[in-house]
Amino acid sequence: MSRLKNKVAVITGGNSGIGFGIAQEFKNEGAVGAIVGRNQQTLDSAVAELGGNFIAINADVTKLSDLESVFKETFEKFGKIDVLVANAGGGTVGTVANLGEAEFDKTIDLNLKSVYFTVHHALPYINNGGSIILIGSNAAHRAYPSFTLYGAAKAAVIFFAKGFSSDLLDRKIRANVITPGTTDTPAFDKFVPAEQIEGIKKHFASEMPIGRIGQPSDIGKTAVFLASDDSSFLLGAELLVDGGMTYLSK
Repeated sequence: MSRLKNKVAVITGGNSGIGFGIAQEFKNEGAVGAIVGRNQQTLDSAVAELGGNFIAINADVTKLSDLESVFKETFEKFGKIDVLVANAGGGTVGTVANLGEAEFDKTIDLNLKSVYFTVHHALPYINNGGSIILIGSNAAHRAYPSFTLYGAAKAAVIFFAKGFSSDLLDRKIRANVITPGTTDTPAFDKFVPAEQIEGIKKHFASEMPIGRIGQPSDIGKTAVFLASDDSSFLLGAELLVDGGMTYLSK
């Protein structure tokens, strides 16, 4: 498999979960590049699995100086970038009644501001004709309890795919967004006690029209399509990879 042969990719949040699933599929298709994250232990284990195709960069996407270093280091190692995956993010649980300014700023910084500036700082290092892949969430379409801020940020990310594509037409850089539904990632560990995780996953699977929750590889395979020349006529688009949850669930 070589749809991404010799393409250089940067994947933020590529050390675990959906980001790592994307990195694995990119590696399988011949890509090289960098995974970015804040946890050195998971960065080390992820890059060991990926082998010599990828380097690991410890960086915080909410810090603009870190972002500049990410793209400079990748460029110095591999040359200009062909594919950027702005995947880093995270949910904040709470409602408008109990989340204050600190939680608002943290959520927007991680899930929206960082996406904008990841792309902004990457542009000098991206080849004309490159592909930008943003990661949304079906929380942007469904008002899940206590995910108001996260859903609102992801709704804006979905718009970014349109806006960035319009902004970058002269460079033929395409921006598209993948919108996952419930996916089997370590994020469950942050919100659910360990003894309840399997039960919660089964509950979500029972509500998914397709009968299972997503796997990181499901998102990874979609990202390969958007990173490859197969999607050259697609820009500003949202691909729902959510097992039918947004449009088919009751």
